[in-house]
Amino acid sequence: MNFRRFAKNGTPPSNVVQLSRFVLENCPNLHLHGLMTIGLFGYDLSNGPNPDFILLKQCRDKVCKELNIETKDLELSMGMSDDFEHAIEMGSTNVRVGSSIFGVREKKT
Repeated sequence: MNFRRFAKNGTPPSNVVQLSRFVLENCPNLHLHGLMTIGLFGYDLSNGPNPDFILLKQCRDKVCKELNIETKDLELSMGMSDDFEHAIEMGSTNVRVGSSIFGVREKKT
C-alpha cells in the first residue's frame, strides 16, 4: 500500500478493499496472502506508534471484515532493518531486514 510516497507504487488505503475483492473474484492464479507497506523512513517513535503501521493494520482489519477473511489468514508485511522491532510489536508477520544482514545497497546511478 502506498500512503504518501508518490514515487512508489501501490494502492491507496481507500482502494484496498476494492482491489482485494477484485483479486479474490477475478484472478484465480493469484492468492491474496497479505498487505505490505514501507513505513515512513526515520519516523521518531517518541511521537507514538508509526501511523503507517497503524493504518495498514486498520486496512487489513477492514478487508477481513468486509470480505469475510480470518485475520490470521491475511498477513501484514511492514518493517525494515531500521524499524522491524516496532513493526513486529504492531502486528507485522513479515519483515524485510536485508540491509541488516547484507549491508546497505549502493545507490543506482
